[in-house]
Amino acid sequence: MTTLREPLREEKASVPPSRPRRKFRPELQGLRALAAALVVVYHVWLDRISGGVDVFFFVSGFLITGQLFRASVRGRIEFRPFWGRMFKRLFPAALTVIVVSMGAALLWLPEHRWIQTAKEVIASALYFENWQLAADSTDYFAQHSSASIMQHFWSLSVQGQFYLVWPLLIAVVMVIVRRLGWSMRATLITTLSLIFAVSLAYSVWLTAVNQPFAYFSSLTRVWEFALGGLLALTIDRIVLPRWLAVVCGWLGVIGLASCGLVLQVGTMFPGYVALWPMVSALLVLVAGATGSRVGADRFLSSRPLIYLGNISYSLYLWHWPVLLFYLVVRGQSEVGLLGGAGVIGLSVVLAVLTYHGIENPVRYSQIGVTTRWGAYRFAVLVLVPVIAAAVAWQQVTTQRAKFDFRADDPAHPGAQVLATGKPVYDPDNDVVPPYAALPSQWTEFELDECIRETVGEDGNVRECRMTPPDGVAPTRRVVAVGDSHIWQLASALIPIAKEENWELFVFHQSGCPLTANEAEPISELCVQWNREVLPKIIDLHPDAVLAMATRDVRVGLSEWTPDGYVEQWRRLGEHGIRVVGIRDSPRFDFEPSECVQLHGLDAPECAPRRGDMYHARPPWETAGNVPANTAFVDLSDYFCTPAVCPPVIGNVLVYMDDNHVTRTYMETLAPILKREIAGALGWEESSPAPQ
Repeated sequence: MTTLREPLREEKASVPPSRPRRKFRPELQGLRALAAALVVVYHVWLDRISGGVDVFFFVSGFLITGQLFRASVRGRIEFRPFWGRMFKRLFPAALTVIVVSMGAALLWLPEHRWIQTAKEVIASALYFENWQLAADSTDYFAQHSSASIMQHFWSLSVQGQFYLVWPLLIAVVMVIVRRLGWSMRATLITTLSLIFAVSLAYSVWLTAVNQPFAYFSSLTRVWEFALGGLLALTIDRIVLPRWLAVVCGWLGVIGLASCGLVLQVGTMFPGYVALWPMVSALLVLVAGATGSRVGADRFLSSRPLIYLGNISYSLYLWHWPVLLFYLVVRGQSEVGLLGGAGVIGLSVVLAVLTYHGIENPVRYSQIGVTTRWGAYRFAVLVLVPVIAAAVAWQQVTTQRAKFDFRADDPAHPGAQVLATGKPVYDPDNDVVPPYAALPSQWTEFELDECIRETVGEDGNVRECRMTPPDGVAPTRRVVAVGDSHIWQLASALIPIAKEENWELFVFHQSGCPLTANEAEPISELCVQWNREVLPKIIDLHPDAVLAMATRDVRVGLSEWTPDGYVEQWRRLGEHGIRVVGIRDSPRFDFEPSECVQLHGLDAPECAPRRGDMYHARPPWETAGNVPANTAFVDLSDYFCTPAVCPPVIGNVLVYMDDNHVTRTYMETLAPILKREIAGALGWEESSPAPQ
């Protein structure tokens, strides 16, 4: 606890008598209510992000900075009571929602999402969920196409970290001011201005470089708290004419309400565009109490808005898991008008019950009042069982994910069953991999087989290389290059390479096909990666290069062969390199493996019609100017029967999410792929080693 007995020197702000200083700002609660309502409505009905969370950060910075500043002027910042109140305020409602969500997940959430959910429960309870999501956003193999029921805890984690760090920052400034005799207000304004500028600059830079990571990083959000703090330190000196205050108030309300409609918040924030909701909130607070019947503060200070502001924390906690479980249970991707009304209604009811039955009773209890460390003991008492339950859940699910599999297992023939005429599913045998194992079904190389080489100034190329055993000369040099679908195809190539003593190279960049056309819908990273990877392949001069020949196999027959693919094949052909184009696997607007968990292995809604996804003729047959060095392999007959594209083939789950083929199914495809490649290239059983 930092204690300075005598008050610091502090100039008093002159406040005009027409605008008296008020400790309670009802329009601030209305601002919270508006932000919470926008978050909920945008999530439920618009499937967009509103910018309301940024307002929460701004308001937290405004309130906490003001509180700590007043304490510092009195010469006394008491950390123990401050953090104790934080525990009593945040933990009861948050942990209640986490516990209920874990129970609901066991009942309704597909098993393949359990491990990730348990991991995020721990991260959320310990207030580092934002960093967990930031790490996952940069690790393609950690991502999943379904949203996490804990995802919304990222913003609460950022706020929790702010509540821990901000008092320490103010205390450091207080000590400096005490020793040097400076003005506390002026010094703190300077400090927060510096933090604001540095954090905003970093946010702008990182958003341009790696927006998914920037979105969740605490360091890119500090400026939002700092801006709120700067307003708290200066608002008493801002006096506006009534007419201007009215205009500012409504500009703030309209700006906040429209932010998510005008901007793609989920892909543009938190760079400089996040100033939109920040400035909107600032205008509302600067306008303050206008005393006008037409002022925005009259609307924001109404009893319904103030009450909604009171329950906004619980409402934010509940709305996301209620929405996600509704979608899971009903097997839908959208809630619709009535469904959304039901989700919001239930969320409000749960928020009211939590606010009056849990949040307020604990907050205003004698916990931490009668005993010095009571709030901390309470925090440990409620936190430890939640963490223990999540860890146990994670461990049990990890054990359920373990299974033994051989590619020649007659009970699980996978793709091989399609050549026998037998049904694609035998009810007398189980299905592999276990649902809990799906997140770990990415292709795997040994740790020493993959390296990342930096090429040029901006990009990098990840290279995985597998060679024959020592003393065995490689018979072929084969390169597989492209996005995550090529990466998964490597699960079929690895056993072929081992059997045939190939030297196998895999160049993979998630979301980046091998293409020369920068006009196609690929990122700047992919453009740079294509520029760098092609010379490396040419230097290797392989016997064959495997790349995707089509993209977007979806319902609606949208599959095509891009011109950029053809151009890269031609460039390789100019160096005497042969190319094998692989027809892409299907992509769904749902997760087939999740569908069978919810509806059964033979549910017709889990197996779209083949004719709705694949053209009868592959697109390369109608593409112009396909170079002579290119041959093709069409694997569509091993992802679909003549009638449908089933989620289970030969008692093996085909898909790990909505588009990636499981490693297990790819392994059963290896003999077929070996035969198809040899047939396309005219290869014999063996051939000379590469020169």
